[in-house]
Amino acid sequence: MSIPFDERDLESEEKLWDLYERWQRHHAVPRDHHEKQKRFSVFKENAKFIHEFNKKENSYKLELNKFGDLSTEEFKGSYAGSRVQEHRMFRPRTMTNKFSYGNVNVGDLPASIDWRQKGAVTGVKDQGKCEQELIDCDTGDDSGCNGGLMENAFDFIKKSGGITTETAYPYKAQNGTCDASKMNSPAVVIDGYETVPANDENSLLKAVANQPVSVSIEAEGKPFQFYSTGVFTGDCKTDLDHGVAVVGYGVDQNGTKYWIVKNSWGPTWGEQGYIRMQRGIAAKEGICGIAMDASYPVKTSPNPPKKGKFSLLSS
Repeated sequence: MSIPFDERDLESEEKLWDLYERWQRHHAVPRDHHEKQKRFSVFKENAKFIHEFNKKENSYKLELNKFGDLSTEEFKGSYAGSRVQEHRMFRPRTMTNKFSYGNVNVGDLPASIDWRQKGAVTGVKDQGKCEQELIDCDTGDDSGCNGGLMENAFDFIKKSGGITTETAYPYKAQNGTCDASKMNSPAVVIDGYETVPANDENSLLKAVANQPVSVSIEAEGKPFQFYSTGVFTGDCKTDLDHGVAVVGYGVDQNGTKYWIVKNSWGPTWGEQGYIRMQRGIAAKEGICGIAMDASYPVKTSPNPPKKGKFSLLSS
């Protein structure tokens, strides 16, 4: 949870400083005296931006979360640095031979679906760009904690004979050395992956109606950084820089269609680690490029006997 504040907390430098110290204690953010002086100016700007934004009639709200004293540039470097576009220079996006849901009639799909309610989504991680086994071991084409492409991860899982449990290979949010001994007991296997036709939200809808789907988005900008709740209709472009998972869709009380998107910035960000993003916009790429680069694993083979909790797309 974030700390509440109002107009009175912004009235003077002294009150803003008190707000900053209260924020720092609440989120347990360590800052020495010199760094606090430097960060204070960034914090003031962010607090004022959030306050002014929330005064307007928007479909979503912002909050002074744990990223409160990070500039947009710092935030992007630390939390939206998957470098999807850079990786695409070396592996251009190509359609797989098959899109299993291509012949599905959109009119036959359920009005809403939430894979969290069906037990298909694991818990939200903090700073999780990918599973620890993938960070440590899938370094041929991807870049560990610096991000990569989901297809490379799917290829790695298939070629390695599966992926082990999260219990056996716990997430540490840092690069490490591949522990081959832990890879010898896979918990889930996949038979490949399929790509969703690019720039087509209806195709993405067909896929998400059947399973969670990995997508890339642009997660840059203060509205995304400080998102709290509601349907995000925000100001974003399509410079893909962050990997997330679409785990459902629906329509809010105002008739606004949305995607349910699982993020990896911890459960205190957004709606318990999730964001609802507007669905069915005029731009073919979808909001923040959500329909540009989507894929999902294909599975027909049985898993080895379960020994613990595992996660794949639900990361």
